[in-house]
Amino acid sequence: MMSGSVASLEHFTYRYPGGANDALDIGELHIDDGLTVVAGASGSGKSSLLRVFNGLVPHFHGGTVGGSAEVCGHDVIATATRVLATRVGFVFQDPELQSVYPTVERDVAFGLENIAMQPRAMMQRVTEGLERTGIAHLRDRAVTTLSGGERQRLALAGVLAMRPRMLVLDEPLSQLDDDGARSVVSILATLARAGTAVVVAEHRLDQLGSIDGRMLAVEDGRVVEGSAKSARRGGDAQAFRAPSHAVSTNVAAWELQDVAAGPARTPILEGISLTGRAGEVVALVGPNGGGKTTLLRTIAGLLAPCTGHVDRAAGRIAFLPQNPMALLHRATVAAEVAWTVRGDPPSADAAMLLGELGLTSLAARDPRDLSTGERQRAAIAAVLAGAPRIALLDEPTRGMDDAARDALVNAIRRMRAAGSSIVIATHDRNLVAALADRTIAVGAGSARELAPVAVA
Repeated sequence: MMSGSVASLEHFTYRYPGGANDALDIGELHIDDGLTVVAGASGSGKSSLLRVFNGLVPHFHGGTVGGSAEVCGHDVIATATRVLATRVGFVFQDPELQSVYPTVERDVAFGLENIAMQPRAMMQRVTEGLERTGIAHLRDRAVTTLSGGERQRLALAGVLAMRPRMLVLDEPLSQLDDDGARSVVSILATLARAGTAVVVAEHRLDQLGSIDGRMLAVEDGRVVEGSAKSARRGGDAQAFRAPSHAVSTNVAAWELQDVAAGPARTPILEGISLTGRAGEVVALVGPNGGGKTTLLRTIAGLLAPCTGHVDRAAGRIAFLPQNPMALLHRATVAAEVAWTVRGDPPSADAAMLLGELGLTSLAARDPRDLSTGERQRAAIAAVLAGAPRIALLDEPTRGMDDAARDALVNAIRRMRAAGSSIVIATHDRNLVAALADRTIAVGAGSARELAPVAVA
């Protein structure tokens, strides 16, 4: 197969090992310089398509492949992924899984070390990657201390340092605050204008719709042509504002009294005094690295306060981390949920939650075989089953399409009505508008309550 395009697929089919159906069935697809946006529901095949471009499909995942695929002049099926990696930069949905070294600088240098770049040139490339992604100030930080959004920028910095011919990104905006998302979109626009082939799978199409480019939609493994300019904009958060909700009780579920908290006993939040009540949803908003995750972990008891005191009402505390794979370790989705409620009286709650989150058809699947959005829903079902007293959710809509977010909203509203105290750390303004009874802005070492948004 010969093509003037950066990537070309012809009569390409792919089926995962043990799969009943083809995950991809593409008659013909050509990717050229500039921006290509890939849209589609969770589980539609977006990530599988992207992984063809760097050879992870089929070389890493195995399975059955047919037809032909060529990327940057290489036959994907006949070329090792280590060769394709020198031409195709890939930013994964799970940036936690892309870090190798313990410090930011060393991690950005990892790819350059693998191609034996000279130290002086390597340091110049590392600095370039850090500066372009706006994390030069994190150069000496331990990777484990970074927020989810900072880790996404770190993964991008490492890829940009390689100066790839083709840049492929899977949900790169999912954990970024508005400033971070705008910065990354600006980087992608600059690269696309300069002649790099940039392919982005993303649910936050409102951010990417401002860039001239091409739109592809993936449905059941098939690709349909569209237009990036016609991408649906994200709705005005005001339109998603939840109906007024009276807190069901004044009973405190948790309370922080003059708390200072931070990783490694180094405070990034100080003087925090907050109370969460049963039957309400509290949203934590603010910039990446501002302390939202630290606050959640402190409420949960996973991080001891440096000073101050934390009180929690009796009952189970559910905690959803930013990385859902940290929770999913059983053979099936159903087994994950059953493990959560193993000590509870029998009820229909678990089955109801699986149905609400659209997981009934996936209940017998191994969570590791699901898409990122599906894994996120599976992790949410696993932590929320059994009506916990306190539910703490860190970026719960990460990787979710609109239908999944709507399902999550309904599940949380039901839990709130049942008396759970729910705290959500998120950059998703529509989620905040749909659910939050109170909104707390976290950043610059403090946490302050925002005034309610007036509803017309």
